[in-house]
Amino acid sequence: MKIISLNANGIRAASRKGLFEWLKEVDADVICLQEVRAQLEQLDDSYLPKGYYCQYVDAQKKGYSGVAIFSKVKPNNIISSLNYEVSDDEARYLQFDFDKFSVISLYLPSGSSSEERQEVKYEFMEVFEAHLLKLQELKKPFIICGDWNIAHTKKDIKNWRGNQKNSGFLPQERAWLDKLFDEHGLVDAFRVINNEEHQYTWWSNRGQAWANNTGWRIDYQIITPDLRKAVKDVSVYKEQRFSDHAPLIIKFEESNFV
Repeated sequence: MKIISLNANGIRAASRKGLFEWLKEVDADVICLQEVRAQLEQLDDSYLPKGYYCQYVDAQKKGYSGVAIFSKVKPNNIISSLNYEVSDDEARYLQFDFDKFSVISLYLPSGSSSEERQEVKYEFMEVFEAHLLKLQELKKPFIICGDWNIAHTKKDIKNWRGNQKNSGFLPQERAWLDKLFDEHGLVDAFRVINNEEHQYTWWSNRGQAWANNTGWRIDYQIITPDLRKAVKDVSVYKEQRFSDHAPLIIKFEESNFV
């Protein structure tokens, strides 16, 4: 089973750059998108790839945030609300429940624009952690695909020394991911297979970040520990650019799902 996660940085712009042609070629089972940045009425049938059950969630603010999931199998249940104003108004969460597991498309807020938004980010992290604990209580495997807007370790960011006081690499943010992994037992699926440096998923549009591979790894597929053995292959697709993020592709062995 192949799952793709991508921050599209605007689904209409990504479409013009060939995203949907590529998705047809890569033939994933589940595709999770973040930062769709479009209202539903602005999207025609070309944004609903054939052979997939498609769900978009748009933000109240036009041209902002938004998430989506495309799945070859129709979900048994869909959840798009966390009963939390920031997440619901800004369309940052979408969950598909299947027979054996759930898939979530998550767009965690960035705090880079202001101190106020950083505080919103911290609040979101607290609310979302509580939600994760409730999900774990259900004893059902889940995969959270998304732009978490945090580089976990020095290995996950090119210029770690210069970014220690910047949102996305703050000690409190990184410690929160430590807590999810070390205390709550969640797993960074990419690192199950690939522990190399310079494995980035986002590059600033400033300067020569892409050309120099001055990137950040802030897009993840985070899984429950019972899915660790199911991870068979991981990759970041960089042959084409649809966004300032690159698609994160992970293949799972479905027979390992319980």
